[in-house]
Amino acid sequence: MTSPASRPVPPAAANPLNLRGAVDLSALKQRPAPPASAGAGRPPAPGTGAAGGAEDTGSAGAPLRVDVTEANFQELVDLSAQVPVVIALWAGYSPGSAQLVDVLEQIVDSYEGRLVLGAADIEAFPQLAQAFQVQAVPTAVAVVKGQPVPLFQGGAEEQQVRSLFEELLKVAAANGVTGRIGAGGPGAGEPEAPPLPPLHQKAFDAIEAGDYAGAAAAYRQALTEMPADAEAKAGLAQVELMDRLQSLSAAESDAVRGRAAEEPDDLEAQLAVADLDIAGGHVEDGLGRIVAFIGRNFGPERETARVRLLELFDVVGPADERVAKARQNLARVLF
Repeated sequence: MTSPASRPVPPAAANPLNLRGAVDLSALKQRPAPPASAGAGRPPAPGTGAAGGAEDTGSAGAPLRVDVTEANFQELVDLSAQVPVVIALWAGYSPGSAQLVDVLEQIVDSYEGRLVLGAADIEAFPQLAQAFQVQAVPTAVAVVKGQPVPLFQGGAEEQQVRSLFEELLKVAAANGVTGRIGAGGPGAGEPEAPPLPPLHQKAFDAIEAGDYAGAAAAYRQALTEMPADAEAKAGLAQVELMDRLQSLSAAESDAVRGRAAEEPDDLEAQLAVADLDIAGGHVEDGLGRIVAFIGRNFGPERETARVRLLELFDVVGPADERVAKARQNLARVLF
């Protein structure tokens, strides 16, 4: 596939921007994010509130505009694989900067999510101007699929900009970039998750209410109707773990850990501590504890421990490498 940078560039609406060869954005993408105080005291970007930073894009109808910083530049480059990102490079000392950014914001907003605008203050982010080899401000460039596309420098009439954006969208479409961001701004156009199956929704509602027993009952019913329902199986294991843990106070947790340490063959104590380990993120410790118990014991207690171990595998996730390791260790002690 031909990259946007190597395709014929749309005719400039104003003076053409000569990028003098390929623009390497990788150095900017890899730069560490500046500390929160960086840029303090600089004037806010044209069209933003006194607080500066990105505009509120969370409400319907908000402009599809973000203020470009070193911290979010990577995200905008990544976003250009979905929609073209128009970058307006401006400066406080340039009289025409504020007007151009406002015009671009209105035009981009009219495309209803097919374009996103990034406004970049080159005084606060000089590396960006250097990367694009900017000769004057204001200047407009675009990024499509991570590749720069020159647009124009200086002022431009609205109709010229619209014609240029139409060409930009054609370049983007030729490279498979045909997405649309929701009217609330970048990130607001993500598709809604499909509705949960009724029994899964019932379980979720019960979890929200703290009714883990009710959630477990809903998941069991789902498994009765569809035994191969992996999500219901994992959900059941998770809510049963939460149900067991909610009955343990901090003092009881400490006591059961002490008992498990003193009595390694106390099944209830070992299982309880394994629950605490899993819930606390000590997955290897929790799984290893039960595997070790199985290796030391036989009879009904061994089978009870094995069943609990399989349930905890579902809690952690079958694809987790720690589960794979525990499965290997279990096979060794069983066979």
